[in-house]
Amino acid sequence: MIRVTPGGAVGRAAIAPMLATAGPLPSGPLWAYEVKWDGYRAVYAGGRFLGRSGRQLTGPELPPVPEVLDGELVAFDAAGLPSFHAMQQGAAPVYVAFDVIRPELTYDQRREVLDGLRLPAVCPAATVSPSFDDGPATVAAARELGLEGVMAKRRASRYQPGVRSPDWIKWKFVRTGDFVIGGWRAGARPLGALLIGTPLPDGTLRYRGRVGGGLTVRTERALLPVLRDLVRPTSPFAGPAEPGTWVEPLLVVEVRYSEITPDGRLRFPIFLRLRPDKLPGDCLGEDCG
Repeated sequence: MIRVTPGGAVGRAAIAPMLATAGPLPSGPLWAYEVKWDGYRAVYAGGRFLGRSGRQLTGPELPPVPEVLDGELVAFDAAGLPSFHAMQQGAAPVYVAFDVIRPELTYDQRREVLDGLRLPAVCPAATVSPSFDDGPATVAAARELGLEGVMAKRRASRYQPGVRSPDWIKWKFVRTGDFVIGGWRAGARPLGALLIGTPLPDGTLRYRGRVGGGLTVRTERALLPVLRDLVRPTSPFAGPAEPGTWVEPLLVVEVRYSEITPDGRLRFPIFLRLRPDKLPGDCLGEDCG
C-alpha cells in the first residue's frame, strides 16, 4: 500500500512532472505509444519517491540512479497485470519508469537514456514501461488485457515539467476524474456518500454531486477519521449542494462516471480510490490524471 510520509513535502517546482491532455489518440510515425498504468504517479529523485503533490511516497528500495525518473508505483496481481486492488491489499509496489526529466532532450533521446539505465537488470523492484510504434495495436492489446488506457507521446517533444501538454495525449477505456472532497453524508453507515467538486479560482469548489458507490467498510474506516479532523462550519462549495458535514477541501479522490450532465453533475459516479499523491489544485475533473 502506498503511504504519504509525514513531513515529506518538498518544493514542487523541482519535481513537477509533465502532464498529459485527454483526447483522441493521434496516429502516424511522429508518435510513440505506451500503456497507461493504474498506479500512483511518482518522480524518483535523490533516493525518494515524490508524488505530484510534492509529498514523499513509500516505494521499493532502488539503487543510486544518475537521473531524475518519472513513472508510477504499480502493484501487480497474480496474473502479472497492474491492479490497484492488489495495492490496497498491501502488495509491494514496483516502480515502472517511463521517462527521465531532461528538458533539453527529445522523447526519443530520453528513452535512450532511460533504456541505458538497465533498471530491470539492476533492481527487481523497478522496470521500464515499453514504448510502441503502432497505436491501434497498442490500444487493442491494452484493451484485451484490461489495462487503464494508452498514452501517445510526440517523439520530437521536449519534457515540460509541470505543464499539461498536447505533446502527451491520454486515452482511457473508461471515464475517470479526480475530484476534491467538500463534505460527506451519512447513510446506512456513517459514511454514506462523499460530496465532491472541482476547484474554482477563488478557492471554492464547483459542486459535481455525491458519490456513494464503491465506498467499502475498509474505505470508511480509513477515510472517516481523516474527514472528521477536517470538519468546518461552512460549505466549501460556491453554489447549492446537498446538505452534509462540510470539510476543508484538501483531499483528492478518483471517481469513475458515465458522463457529465449539462449542469456539471456526474452521472453514475463510483468511488475508486483516495489520491494522496495529488493536491486539490491538480484537479480538473475529467482532464485530471
